[in-house]
Amino acid sequence: MTSLPEKSSSPLSEGDRDTAVQRLREAYAEEHISHEELDERLQQVLTARTRGELEPALASLPAENPPTTSTIAAAAGRIKRHGVWRVPRNLKVESAYGNVHLDLSRAVIEHPVVDIELQLGTGRAKITVPRDAVVEFEGLNTVWKDTRYRARRSSRPGGPTIRISGTMGFGRLKIRHARR
Repeated sequence: MTSLPEKSSSPLSEGDRDTAVQRLREAYAEEHISHEELDERLQQVLTARTRGELEPALASLPAENPPTTSTIAAAAGRIKRHGVWRVPRNLKVESAYGNVHLDLSRAVIEHPVVDIELQLGTGRAKITVPRDAVVEFEGLNTVWKDTRYRARRSSRPGGPTIRISGTMGFGRLKIRHARR
């Protein structure tokens, strides 16, 4: 999970709200807050409109451990992940030469938000996301070709948010939703 950004008057995103709800659930499970406190704080989180309105609900909770970043790297060659595999909260993919294919359609995604950082030199990248995923890639810098992505017209609520950032040199990123 990520800590909430510094700007307290900025609008609240669903990812921020999901992170706050998860922190409250963990605090309750670890017996840091009572059932009544959980109910009160959840009500505050669910009705908050700005990040600043979340602060009282999260006050006095134990500090969260910063998420670790898992790295998949190859100097040359193909990087491929598919089938059933556990997706970390933060995933960094580094490749100087070669293609990357990440298939998240059957992967175990335990976090409401997954950050994928691409650091690619030369080569294509393809990321297949679950049908109900929300994809954000505004933080991705491409040098040579634009990213190809067609958002789903309708998706069921409750899917993970996949945020893609980083830098791609000579190659194209294709993002698609799983068909099943």
